[in-house]
Amino acid sequence: MTGFLSRFGQRRGADHDGVPEAAGAQDTVVGTKALRKFIQYLKSRPTPVLLDLGPVVGSNISFFGEQIGCKIFVEDLFADIDRHEREGRLSELPAFLRTRFPQPPGSVDGVLCWNLFDFLDRPSAQAAAEQLSRVLAVNGALFGFFGMTRPSEVPLTKFIVVDDANLRHRPYSSPRMRQAVLQNRDITRLFEPLRVSDSFLLKNNVREILFRKPDYMNSR
Repeated sequence: MTGFLSRFGQRRGADHDGVPEAAGAQDTVVGTKALRKFIQYLKSRPTPVLLDLGPVVGSNISFFGEQIGCKIFVEDLFADIDRHEREGRLSELPAFLRTRFPQPPGSVDGVLCWNLFDFLDRPSAQAAAEQLSRVLAVNGALFGFFGMTRPSEVPLTKFIVVDDANLRHRPYSSPRMRQAVLQNRDITRLFEPLRVSDSFLLKNNVREILFRKPDYMNSR
């Protein structure tokens, strides 16, 4: 691993990865079809830079460092959402996200969104998507999950890489629940001008999507 930079702080009551687990939380292992493609793309870059939107998972840092030898930035947006929720400042979240990422335009080869966008309202989601498109390099890849079932009481989830074909899902405590379900057309519009490279519907009714930044785009 050539580098690891993190801007998250451990929270009281957190587990060894800095994230408080939900009471009675049960891990489940779910297959992934897009992660292997995402890894293969990063391996094709000479000095890849990976942006992980959190929550931080130590074993994931080790996995990507050993498999790819990339520089990894962890920007824990889940902690940011929690903080705005607890402080009653969710109306300020879109403006916060527009200035959240310090990375220069076109400086990131891959982005791990996990299921972040399931927990953002539309203005916040749009602000985050615009900034991720800005920092993503031309031909860069963005990997995310999008729930296809009704939100109800779905908690935030920590995704732990088992291998390039499986992820361990671990719920954790947060005041923020999932927001409205994004339909496929809403997802593609949200991430314009990125293009869908691969899309798979998993057995747990979660869609995993791999986006790519077209090579005709100039860095923003």
